[in-house]
Amino acid sequence: MRKTVAIGFVGTQLDYVGKGSQRWERWRPTVSLCQQDDLVVHRIELLHDTRSRGLFERLKLDIAAISPETEVRGVEINLRDPWDFEEVYAALHDFAHGYDFDTEAEDYLIHITTGTHVAQICWFLLAEARYLPAKLVQTSPPRKKEAGEVVGSYAVIDLDLSRYDRIATRFARERDASVSFLKSGIATRNARFNRMIEQIEQVAVRSKAPMLLCGPTGAGKSLLARRVYEMKKTRHQLVGRFVEVNCATLRGDSAMSALFGHVKGAFTGAQTERAGLLRSADGGLLFLDEIGELGLDEQAMLLKAIEEKRFFPFGGDREVESDFQLIAGTVRDLRKWVAEGRFREDLYARINLWTYTLPGLAERAEDIEPNLDFELDRYARDHGEQVRFNVEAKRAYLKFASGPNARWSGNFRELSASITRMATLADAGRITEAVVDEELTRLRSAWSDEPERLLDDLLGEQAATLDLFDRLQLESVIAVCRKSSSLSDAGRTLFGASRQQKAKINDADRLRKYLARFKLEWNQVTRGL
Repeated sequence: MRKTVAIGFVGTQLDYVGKGSQRWERWRPTVSLCQQDDLVVHRIELLHDTRSRGLFERLKLDIAAISPETEVRGVEINLRDPWDFEEVYAALHDFAHGYDFDTEAEDYLIHITTGTHVAQICWFLLAEARYLPAKLVQTSPPRKKEAGEVVGSYAVIDLDLSRYDRIATRFARERDASVSFLKSGIATRNARFNRMIEQIEQVAVRSKAPMLLCGPTGAGKSLLARRVYEMKKTRHQLVGRFVEVNCATLRGDSAMSALFGHVKGAFTGAQTERAGLLRSADGGLLFLDEIGELGLDEQAMLLKAIEEKRFFPFGGDREVESDFQLIAGTVRDLRKWVAEGRFREDLYARINLWTYTLPGLAERAEDIEPNLDFELDRYARDHGEQVRFNVEAKRAYLKFASGPNARWSGNFRELSASITRMATLADAGRITEAVVDEELTRLRSAWSDEPERLLDDLLGEQAATLDLFDRLQLESVIAVCRKSSSLSDAGRTLFGASRQQKAKINDADRLRKYLARFKLEWNQVTRGL
């Protein structure tokens, strides 16, 4: 049989009755808790100071008289000021930390009717944070005074909010609204993306830790960072500005000055003091896009600013403060850059607590249609003109946009540009098949010039070391791979002639080894298909 244990303060006012038999004639909350017909308190822990020791002994006798099955224990706690929040919380935290809770055999109740309002708040915080594995209980005097009836009533408050249907429904509704807000109201269908956004919403609301957004250019990192900021500001978690910086545009002294500010005379041309972007983000959110492009010196100063909220302006000898939240964005593989010494390991560890990779548009083909509708609505807001697709025109565009030949290397930014072009050329607010055909021709033409740009993206600085012969050959191989349905299919196309001479040749393995010469894999060269 499980036992019920109550914990509370001796009520120096409410529990006190003076001398004589009058102690049974007025309502006293601690006694009332042990008088309930449907609640058996097997043990009660009463906290009191030295001056209230006599009152505790009186309560002990009175509880024994009306509830002999209740064991009464005293816990002496002396507070200099029972209205000092810090002192009361520390004392109750120490009590909770040192108490031997047996949750397998006992249920715990925290009696919040007695004690100061500060004590009640501290009980609530400790129970809500699970330092006390207990529910709250509140006793109340009887509504109508009847002869001999001073028992009153009680109510148990369970802080597990998931047990309250209407509250849980409200929380679920608010969370859905927040997730929709982060997605700009777009009814995305990609399950992986939706799960990721749901977790980002949880982390953004509950944590102040840095967040790292990875993914290709145009995948929406900047937009998502701004939406996180707007959501947190709506919830009064931020009061400062949203400051966005593209680190790829920062070089040398100008990088130091732009980020950390500078003092007058710090370098040639520094005629006045500059605050810097980190100070501008004080109390707000700093979005450092392309963080991998920062130099190692800037990375070291940034780490100090993140951890200590203090840093030295460029050329200065006096620290300044800025308490900002950080979201970083990158298209780079920072783990690889750490291994190569191009990115500080300690900074990467600091910003890598919450890392999310935003998938490109081609990985979210099911989301093209809802994004198409979103872009048309945005066009209407920006230009004051409502534009819609003809049914066949929309079908044709979606078939191409989600098909195997659509590269979308610019991701959602490129899709937005495509929709804007068609909306601009639409007569009478209707995008016709003719407008779609013209746009698809434009996209095919643009993508036909991409192998060279794709190769630079895949190889980075290594691309510049290739001979023209190797570069042209590799670009052709990549073009075939991106048009093929599988590694084997690409191998058959590339090695068709030699396979007739050597029947046992493994086309897929041969292609895999060729790509490996350039440290490439099939999934890399076919991304976006």
